Amino acid sequence: MTDMLRVKVKLGDNNYGKADVQLFKVFRDTPRHEVRDVRVRVAMTGDFREAHADGDNAGLLATDTVRNTIYALAKEGFASSVEEFGKELLAHFVQTGPRVTGGFAEFTEHLWARLPGEGDAGHDHGFVRQMPKHTVRVETTDGQTFAVTSGIDELSVLKTTQSGWAGYLLDERFTTLPESHDRIMATVVTAKWEYAAASCDYDAVWQRAYDQIQRTFTDHYSPSLQNTLYRLGEAVLSTCPEISRVWFQMPNRHHLRYNLERFGLENDNEIFHVDPEPYGLMEAWVERA
Repeated sequence: MTDMLRVKVKLGDNNYGKADVQLFKVFRDTPRHEVRDVRVRVAMTGDFREAHADGDNAGLLATDTVRNTIYALAKEGFASSVEEFGKELLAHFVQTGPRVTGGFAEFTEHLWARLPGEGDAGHDHGFVRQMPKHTVRVETTDGQTFAVTSGIDELSVLKTTQSGWAGYLLDERFTTLPESHDRIMATVVTAKWEYAAASCDYDAVWQRAYDQIQRTFTDHYSPSLQNTLYRLGEAVLSTCPEISRVWFQMPNRHHLRYNLERFGLENDNEIFHVDPEPYGLMEAWVERA
């Protein structure tokens, strides 16, 4: 910038840390093992102006140290939920980083179910990976108090009937979609929720919310994806008093009845074309009144 007139600038919101840390822990306390499979991002916030403006790295934790710390504290701690492990990590970095005052930790946990074994309890040390993911974000500004958000990602659900889309604005100039009272409803649920309490049994709450979303998806006729989204939120809040509000993102994965009549074949809602894009997308928070 020797030939350029420098303007006055200042450092805005910033953070640094380590991302995409692949952590896998096996709990071997008993012959029946448990596993946690988590992708981790830790970001620290604080007084990092000198590093940005002056190139002065004094007092900064190396991101390599952050990665090593995640694995080491997973060995020494991580005895319960991912959410509690996030608190452990952030408290550690605020305590040990001279310039660190807060930060956030994000987790994507891949779930594993037990392979079949003797009896109904499943295999003691054999597992099969599941599709839905457990997501977590933990934030702090002081290393002592924490805001926790948990959620679900990539939960693909579908019902072949008991869904429709009718009663919408039909006299608009560009409307071409016919009304339907019996269609496939398919979506991929992304959800996240905030907590009313400072701490709880996060794993138990997540499982209750996850189970309730699946039950509620099929327990009613769906006049719209919006109405089902609202019902899911209502059910989660009714089942989980620990949750203060819940957010959903639900794309409408269109399954369109294919025109077989032109070939002399009857199609009684049996053959569909799965249209990848574009698609409807619904997002909303459902909150306690």
